[in-house]
Parts: sequence; structure tokens; C-alpha cells
Amino acid sequence: MTTTESITTTLEEGPDEVTLNTAAIRARPLRKRRRSKIRTPLAGRIAKWLVLAVVAVVMLVPLYVMIISAFKPQADILQNPLGFSPDSFTLEYLMNAVTSEKFNVIGAYGITLLFVLLVNVFCILLSAPAAYVIARGRRKWHMALLLVFVSGLFIPGQVTLIPVVFVLRMLGLIGTIPGFVLFETALTLPITIFLFTAYLRSVPRDIDEAAALDGAGKIRAFWSCIFPIMKPVVATIVVLNSISVWNDFVNPQVILGPSSGIYTVTTGVYAAVGQYATDYTTVFPTLLLAVTPAIIFFIVMQRYIIGGLVAGATKG
Repeated sequence: MTTTESITTTLEEGPDEVTLNTAAIRARPLRKRRRSKIRTPLAGRIAKWLVLAVVAVVMLVPLYVMIISAFKPQADILQNPLGFSPDSFTLEYLMNAVTSEKFNVIGAYGITLLFVLLVNVFCILLSAPAAYVIARGRRKWHMALLLVFVSGLFIPGQVTLIPVVFVLRMLGLIGTIPGFVLFETALTLPITIFLFTAYLRSVPRDIDEAAALDGAGKIRAFWSCIFPIMKPVVATIVVLNSISVWNDFVNPQVILGPSSGIYTVTTGVYAAVGQYATDYTTVFPTLLLAVTPAIIFFIVMQRYIIGGLVAGATKG
């Protein structure tokens, strides 16, 4: 049906139908023009997918090499690192890594999980109230306090490692679990307080006022009314902190040290490397055992990272 025929038909229906149909007819070419402007050119889409493919290859190739090398003998790892033959596949090296006397993988899992749990608990208990005070504050010193915490994001942890070791040695906490947990907790405070504050600023103040009318103090109002609403951002912090503590190598290697006899999964991999020669049939299976829980945990919890980061921007 042409435009003229459509208008003629609507004239027979009445003035209201004429107005509606004529507006719809005029809007059709505008919608087509808008869609054509939003649509990405073919060259741009091809370039985007090429960049994504290159990034994926760069990230997945080392993971692929690590996985296949955990089931190959030493000669195949050195001669054909990217190749894989079903004839050379064996679980012997992986089982040897699990039952190795030099490095107790199960014990390292337990110690690392303990560190992850303690760091998350202390980090949330310290950061949540501080972020609540900053988010609800209206004075300049509240913003200054936030900037002090956020400035910790721009200081590499390795820079503070030497003074921290000196302080822990003076306190008698070097080479101990409490000393390491305190240091790791301090490293997680800046990003945690920053995300908590951004989220709490999107939470309406009416909740605080309603809790105050019911007779609840500020502390009780926060933990009973405000903190349960923070589940998305808390889940994000737990995921980020857990992966950070699990993959950390320098800090446990320096603060705990080999003399303490306390090994995490990452320091255990380093302990598996020989002084004069490297047995790759020990290193790669141990490395696979170390990173597998972190990869699985990230795949399962990755949706909480994005959800928690954007929750503050879409709430309220």
C-alpha cells in the first residue's frame, strides 16, 4: 500500500484515525534513518572481532600449554610444547604432584583458603562501617578521608613491602599467619572502601531515617538494615579479594618465608622448581593444581563482579 492509498483509507475512518496513521507514516523514514546511524560499519565490526580474537589467543595459549604439559613427559614438553599426542597422555605426573613429599598440595589448599577467609572477613568488617560513615557524611573531611583511602590504589604493594617487613619484625609477626593476614587485609582496604562508598551513596537515606524512628542506633541500623542491601557489592569484593589472595606470590614468599614452613599454592609451585634444573613434569602439574580452583571460582562468580560494579550506578 502506498502513502496516498493509506491516507485515503484513513479519511474514510475518521479524523482521529487520520491523525494517528499520518504520524505513523511520517515516523517510518525517521526510524529507518536512526537505525542506519546506530548500525556499526562492517569494517568496524571486523576490526573489533579481530582484536578480541588476538586478545583471546594471547590469554588462552599459555593456559593451553600449561594444561597439556601437565600430562606430558619431559621430552615432549621440551621438543613439542604446543603439540599433544594421545599416546603420551598420562596421569602419572599429576598424581605424583598430589602425593609429593616436597610439597603438600592439600595442606597448601587449606592454608590458602584460611588466608582467603580471614582476609575477606576482616576486610568487610573494617571497610563497611568506614564506607558508611564516608558515604553518609556531608563535610569536607569525609571526602578527604575517602581520598586518603583511594590513594592506596596508586601505591604498588611491592613498594610498601620493605617497610611492612620492618614493622612486622619489630612486632614479632614476621613469618606468622597473623602478620600475613594483617598485611593482605591492608592491601584490600582501598578498593573495598571505594566500591562500598560508591554503592552506599546510591542507597536512599530514608532507610536510615526509618531505622532511627524505630529506635535503632546508627550501628544497629547499618548492620541490620543497610548491610543486607549491600549483597551485590559484597559479593564482588569477595570475588576480587579471594582471587587476589589466592594468586599472590611475592607477599607470602617474603613475609612468611621458606623457613616458616607455611606454603600457599603459589609459593608451593616455586618450591617445586629445582635450584640447578627444572623438572617440568613436577612444575606444570603443580601449577595446574594451583590455578584450577581459582579459574573455576572465577567462572562461577564472574557475574557477581559486573553486577556489583554496576549496582551502585543503577540503584535508587
